[in-house]
Amino acid sequence: MLEGLPPHAPTHVMRLTTDGARARALTELLGEVFDPAETAVAAFEAEDGRTWLLEAYFSAAPDEDGIRDLARPILGEAVDAATFRTLAGADWVRASLDGLKPVRVWRFLVHGQHDRVVVRPNDLAIEIEAALAFGTGHHGTTAGCLAALAAEIRRRPPARVLDLGTGTGILAFAAARALPARIVAGDIDPVAVEVARANAGLNGVAPRIRFYAAPGLRHPLASGRFDLVMANILAGPLRRLAVPVARAVAPGGTLVLSGLLERDVPGVLAAYATQGLRLRSRSLREGWATLVLRRGGVASRARRRDRG
Repeated sequence: MLEGLPPHAPTHVMRLTTDGARARALTELLGEVFDPAETAVAAFEAEDGRTWLLEAYFSAAPDEDGIRDLARPILGEAVDAATFRTLAGADWVRASLDGLKPVRVWRFLVHGQHDRVVVRPNDLAIEIEAALAFGTGHHGTTAGCLAALAAEIRRRPPARVLDLGTGTGILAFAAARALPARIVAGDIDPVAVEVARANAGLNGVAPRIRFYAAPGLRHPLASGRFDLVMANILAGPLRRLAVPVARAVAPGGTLVLSGLLERDVPGVLAAYATQGLRLRSRSLREGWATLVLRRGGVASRARRRDRG
């Protein structure tokens, strides 16, 4: 899981190990205290299935003692084992990916170059190497969106797809792997868009996806209606973008929203309900919610799938 937006030029990182519950609590706390434009907090489960590694990235030297004091009510004396170091230009996402397992959702497999050997003949494989953008597939929100995409493909394959806040491009690549659709992918961060373009070339899907760098849907490529819109961003931007995002969903289309803590769900649902979108299903992975909404009518009782 990850709370906050990755800083463009992280200079320092804090690392510590704990259990899942404390990792979630500290991720939420740090996400509330620090400016999300300058700090990124990521936590993921280690291979032993019990230990979690939490990493906080900063765009300037942090107050180490202040952060330890902030985390002490959650971690106790274990916070003293937290380490701080200067990145010195190191690739921060590459560091966070070291040792992570490939992520499999339906036929989608997100993996790094070192895990090519695990790709099966029938997999829709997506290879992502570390870069300065969010979206490695190990985050619960990305996995939740991949599961929602898989369900939509089985239900009614969309002809036009928009990936809003594309990051490294995983969701757009997954759509390109599985569908003959027209795919548009955008991000407010031009660095993320360049990374996504490079990753599209690596995955052989560059001709299938049109990328743009702009806030929200403020670009000609994002005009018109889409059968499927996926927006894996944070709760605040999702609420602010409710009107243009809802407008982009075609009649009978589907909207997938993620980047939400469970507490964010009611507010986000309310924002989109006023735009004529109703909840069809929701899932929970690693404490993060993924919502599937449809336009118009009263949805049947939403299916809920909690994982992690």
